[in-house]
Amino acid sequence: MNRMRQRIAQRLKEAQNTCAMLTTFNEIDMSNIQEMRARHKDAFLKKHNLKLGFMSAFVKASAFALQEQPVVNAVIDDATKEVVYRDYIDISVAVATPRGLVVPVIRNVEAMNYADIERTISELGEKARKNELAIEDMDGGTFTISNGGVFGSLFGTPIINPPQSAILGMHAIFDRPVAVGGKVEVRPMMYVALTYDHRLIDGREAVTFLRKIKAAVEDPRVLLLDL
Repeated sequence: MNRMRQRIAQRLKEAQNTCAMLTTFNEIDMSNIQEMRARHKDAFLKKHNLKLGFMSAFVKASAFALQEQPVVNAVIDDATKEVVYRDYIDISVAVATPRGLVVPVIRNVEAMNYADIERTISELGEKARKNELAIEDMDGGTFTISNGGVFGSLFGTPIINPPQSAILGMHAIFDRPVAVGGKVEVRPMMYVALTYDHRLIDGREAVTFLRKIKAAVEDPRVLLLDL
């Protein structure tokens, strides 16, 4: 194994040995966010010179949910056995490169808008592809998002990125029949998974967190109105 692969293996085994990992699931109707993207992507590109993707919506929704459920953004200090709550939100975004998986960090997401997030994702992704990420680009992070959907993943359980306490797994969007208002309709659906450290985060908090993300993505007005 090369040095990066060895480091990845070490960190994953560390997470498995340290955390009491548990995963909860939900599904998201992507109809509204797809419609919003289709309606505004050209204007967004013209104004910001950036493509409007789905990742920014999930990053924004995660920041919203982390503020509502701060324990998911917290961490256990293994030396003191105390819970450390962060007053900032730094989200690591998993990026696959030819050399392996890297997780650059988007810092202070709570203060960002969609354009800020898309710009940062674009810049970090470009640096990752060129193998130009510095240690500082990947250091820290309070929460991680991994998008297996870009590879066609239907379902999966992501593993925590230590020393964080939780990770959100996105998956591919597929048209599926769902019940809507007592009728069966075909909707673009995505399964999402939250793996969390059960030593710190209870099931109620994890489920509530994931439902907050579901609500914010299914109806973007939730974020605008701070609901």
